[in-house]
Amino acid sequence: DWGLDDAAASHPEAYDYMRAELQLQYGPNDYCDLISDAKKQVKIPLIASINCASAKWWTDFAKKIEAAGADAIELNVSTTATDTDIDSPVLEKLYYDILEEIKSKVNIPVAMKIGMYFTALPSFVSQLGKRGLDALVLFNRFTEPDIDIDKLELKTTFSFSTENEINRLLRWVAILSGKMGYNLSATTGIHNAEGIIKMLLAGATTVQLASVLYREGIGKIKEMENDIKTWMTKHDFESIDQFRGMLNFANTAKPELFLRTQFMEKIRGFE
Repeated sequence: DWGLDDAAASHPEAYDYMRAELQLQYGPNDYCDLISDAKKQVKIPLIASINCASAKWWTDFAKKIEAAGADAIELNVSTTATDTDIDSPVLEKLYYDILEEIKSKVNIPVAMKIGMYFTALPSFVSQLGKRGLDALVLFNRFTEPDIDIDKLELKTTFSFSTENEINRLLRWVAILSGKMGYNLSATTGIHNAEGIIKMLLAGATTVQLASVLYREGIGKIKEMENDIKTWMTKHDFESIDQFRGMLNFANTAKPELFLRTQFMEKIRGFE
């Protein structure tokens, strides 16, 4: 290793060099080329994604992405609290710092994709809005831990989403939509037109698909579109805006009471 580790303590410059994450300076060039090429071939808005763990390095990357022709940027932020001395405000500040730093450098819209593990999610995402967030994407799918009991080793697992994952997403879309002042995009567990319609009724501005397209191919999009049109005709809707948010919590004075009532109603069904 050329002895750099040993020299790092007495030579801060060497330590900074080793921590410079130089791979981030080369990979982005290929990604920007991909954005430029894709921009020439599509007529729809092109949203580039950045996986962020800190506010360091990503600012320049975001500027390169904007210059490459991206119409917007999605910040895919993830961090896990493992230190008992780090509390919620410290972790939330990381998100604020990343957003504010990138918003100060680019002129295109900036969205943020987050996980669902926040103590007070409505307050947190409201603060993101106050810092200039243009859109929120719910929710991130993370790799999960597993254990190989034969090798006695830790390992990770990652699977496609399933349809039953839609309910947690539906809850938060219904709670947050109409209150944040910015666009809300729903993703995870959406596998058919019914799932899309549910998210739109809950107030989602847009819906994202991934797992279902890997499984069934891009042609599934047209099938879903046709099914949505059929449903809209059945219910006499001429546009999505006519029913978007119809069943969210924006007009419910006490959503927590509504959620509790639904729980009690379900429990009675088993008695």
